[in-house]
Amino acid sequence: MLRAAAVDIGTNTVLLTIAERRGPLVVPVCERAAITRLGAGVDRTRSISAEACTRTLACLSEYGELIRLHGADFVDAVGTSALRDAGSDPHFIGLAQQALGCRPRVLSGAEEAELTFHGALSGLALQGEVLVFDVGGGSTEIASGSAAGPARVASAVSLDLGSVRLFERHIRSDPPTREEMLAVRCAVRDALARAPMPSRDCEIVGVAGTVTSLAALAGTAAPLHGALLARSAVDRLADELAELPLARRLGL
Repeated sequence: MLRAAAVDIGTNTVLLTIAERRGPLVVPVCERAAITRLGAGVDRTRSISAEACTRTLACLSEYGELIRLHGADFVDAVGTSALRDAGSDPHFIGLAQQALGCRPRVLSGAEEAELTFHGALSGLALQGEVLVFDVGGGSTEIASGSAAGPARVASAVSLDLGSVRLFERHIRSDPPTREEMLAVRCAVRDALARAPMPSRDCEIVGVAGTVTSLAALAGTAAPLHGALLARSAVDRLADELAELPLARRLGL
């Protein structure tokens, strides 16, 4: 039975999925997620630090062992915002290849946005116009298009907005001051002015850790996949979380 493994080396998190085809279905047999903060400091230095490299390679070595244990026939690995900013760091890429058994390829922002769109819609029964967004550690991808029939992307953009990047650029206090949060909001609004915006009838789909964490904090019953997250809940949680010190946010 054919098995494939996919590794996503993100700015904040490294993800692994090993899946196999069972009839018409693609079924995960192993899934892992680890926060390694590969992109810590990259926004300022445009390079991967030795500490971040060590943390992430340790994770990739574990993933490589899992891939071999589960007998994956095909392995693909991609890097995103942090590695784009670091110029596809050849030293890190070479060591990652040794750990995984395949050479990671660094996606452009447009590629990442399109893959996010198709990946999200492959697991949801939607029709009509859809906008998919992915808030990552270093970047945010926004893609819009049609979910009817074979999914088609009409526009896709990657913005230099992410949890790690915005935190490092604007937050110095714990908890953040109102002035710091205003700077974050202004940066987000300025960047979104260049992004595709949905129509009133558009379905909006959010993916990745920021959205799933908000859904969990809003009390959404498991599974989170496909859950509805109200704008009012997002507004409330944004205000509440911004008032908490780091230690209490970690506790959540």
